[in-house]
Amino acid sequence: MRLTCTSACPYNPPAWQDPDLFFCPSTLERYLKMLRLILAQIATSAVAAVIAAVLGGWPAVISLLLGAAICILPNALFALRLFVNVRRGTANPFSVLIGELIKIALTVAMLATVAWLYHGINWLALIAGMVVAMKSYLILLFRL
Repeated sequence: MRLTCTSACPYNPPAWQDPDLFFCPSTLERYLKMLRLILAQIATSAVAAVIAAVLGGWPAVISLLLGAAICILPNALFALRLFVNVRRGTANPFSVLIGELIKIALTVAMLATVAWLYHGINWLALIAGMVVAMKSYLILLFRL
């Protein structure tokens, strides 16, 4: 398996059809950046869950983790969809817009499902989990 590609890489579809070519280095870097963002969301949510455990007990931890999951799962699916579209060579602004609309709809549906099914919800912890997950990219700005 080689990690080289043509100079016209990610926009050269014939290069992606080579079965020996696993990843173009520039595409691999983009994928790792998306993965770092998802991992940063998970890490900051875990730290916030520990703080919620100290301040509010298990109901707060569960609510915070549900709020974080409401943001992290749609983001992870969007990143995966974007990566697959780039890999296929079918990425365009319209597909990104559709992916973003799916992400918003999934977030709203997950929030409604949690509100409907989990009756012991701590709304402050849920919203805090969502905010922590959404704003965790700020940590990556400082390259921590």
